[in-house]
Amino acid sequence: MDTTVKQVGEQVKSAQGTTENLFREIGKVIVGQHYLIERLLIGLLADGHILLEGVPGLAKTMSVKTLAQSIAAKFQRLQFTPDLLPADLIGTLVYNPKDGAFTTKKGPIFANIILADEINRAPSKVQSALLEAMQEHQVTIGESTFLLPEPFLVLATQNPIEQEGTYPLPEAQIDRFMMKLNISYPNKKEEKEILERMSTGQKIEVTPVLDTQTISKLRKIVNQIYIDEKVKDYILDIVFATRYPEQFKLENLKPLIAYGASPRASIMLTLAAKAHAFLKGRGYATPEDVKQIGLDVLRHRVIVTYEAEAEEMTSERILGQIFDQIEVP
Repeated sequence: MDTTVKQVGEQVKSAQGTTENLFREIGKVIVGQHYLIERLLIGLLADGHILLEGVPGLAKTMSVKTLAQSIAAKFQRLQFTPDLLPADLIGTLVYNPKDGAFTTKKGPIFANIILADEINRAPSKVQSALLEAMQEHQVTIGESTFLLPEPFLVLATQNPIEQEGTYPLPEAQIDRFMMKLNISYPNKKEEKEILERMSTGQKIEVTPVLDTQTISKLRKIVNQIYIDEKVKDYILDIVFATRYPEQFKLENLKPLIAYGASPRASIMLTLAAKAHAFLKGRGYATPEDVKQIGLDVLRHRVIVTYEAEAEEMTSERILGQIFDQIEVP
């Protein structure tokens, strides 16, 4: 096993240049936001969709577009609006009166990287059209099923402060996002650099440094990263504590949690921890990787009760108590 870990570690180190180049290209446009860029790369490496939440003007859309420009892959931006239809997303059948047959017109979802901008502005039937695509990387139009191009990554944004004319994401869909990121304001030094960089009127050119074949190779390396049985048990303890807090001496949380994290959370947390270890240049995942990425993977999967809302207990505060209580191996 040690030999395998060593070999994977060598592969990780040899691939570090690729991710460093990606960080550098994105950094030409995006100032600061290291947390956001790192999480976007984790989603790319771990084959996980990401939901970005933050007030307007924090470079959510620009970060995704810059990431897409850094990769030689097909990119499609979808602006979600209240009048959008599922057919506008996945495609539809078009009737040809000449021969009386239907032909398939594929929608814009047939791309490698999808930016679903302001995803909560579209009604639930449109949001649900993404379910099959996000989980199975395929869509069904009429009676035919079409595979989506690989890699396929959905990066969605939503605005948390404006609720008028918005539709909350269904729980079934929000669970399909590997991570939900809360984007914060830059500090004063970073904002001054943003001001200087963006007020010149000059367009910043971003060069593709990655292609789809390289992404597939990097994902294979990430999947091979070693994760010890104790770390797996640590992940399971965290997830099970969201379902049965009383078993982990967290009786005070039981009335605050309506629904705990699903088995998909355990899978996503494991994959994200491996990708985090990859970015840190290691061929093995540690409990620290799990802690670093845990809140982003779980914050949208723990559904709080009305009692918790009345006490202003958010899922993040609940998860904070769980991470503090669960013993680290």
